[in-house]
Amino acid sequence: MGTLLHFKHVYLHAFDDCKPAYLVILLKAYSIFCALMLVMALYAFIYRAATGFEF
Repeated sequence: MGTLLHFKHVYLHAFDDCKPAYLVILLKAYSIFCALMLVMALYAFIYRAATGFEF
């Protein structure tokens, strides 16, 4: 739980000094997109491992 809180703290303060608002929005959207892609990749791997890697 402490690691997640630390990650949240780092994420929220990473964009404090960014001046162009569109750049902040773009970077936040990209970071959310990357997180979703990682979650989907982990889900796909776990699903394949649970079903015996059958194709």
